[in-house]
Amino acid sequence: MSTYDGTLIIFSGPSGSGKDTVLNELLQKHDDVKLSISATTRKPRENEVDGVHYYFISKEDFEKKIDDNEMLEYAVYGDNYYGTPKAPVDKWLTEGKTVILKIEVQGAEKIRKMYPEALSIFIMPPSLAVLEKRIRGRQSEKEEDIIKRLSIAKNELERACEYDFAVINDDLDDAVEDVASIIKAEKLRYKNMKNIISEVKKDV
Repeated sequence: MSTYDGTLIIFSGPSGSGKDTVLNELLQKHDDVKLSISATTRKPRENEVDGVHYYFISKEDFEKKIDDNEMLEYAVYGDNYYGTPKAPVDKWLTEGKTVILKIEVQGAEKIRKMYPEALSIFIMPPSLAVLEKRIRGRQSEKEEDIIKRLSIAKNELERACEYDFAVINDDLDDAVEDVASIIKAEKLRYKNMKNIISEVKKDV
């Protein structure tokens, strides 16, 4: 079990759920929230920037980081590795920051064991039909890859019950507000307010 002053949030959702868009909006409105940048071996999509959206690295480099224990968690999604560099996360949590890990459901399971106090949020599409429309709308993948992603998405939706909260991303503004409300409520839990409450009690 890890001890830290910050708030760790596991943030997952199937491809096409819009989790990246929700996160981008959230981070623009809440500069006190830190986003852990994942590493992946997949190729960048159009408009994705290395070091901003992901660290895009080779399979060989990723496997070396695994061997050197530099990855907090990692998972194979489709034909690619995805994982979370460990050092930045632990640094921010020690500083008392709110840190969001955008990870796949496989990685989320590992993180819960390492950080049992972490809060988890699952972003859902309003329907499978909308999910498929969003994936096809990217026009960046072959038909066989789309079919594979839809199959994976269905399996991930089965595991939404493992998360503390499920947020439906139908209207973007509503989804962002829902996530922000969850984060705010978590900060107000007694366990996260103990130091402040102790200071107030000293004045009584």
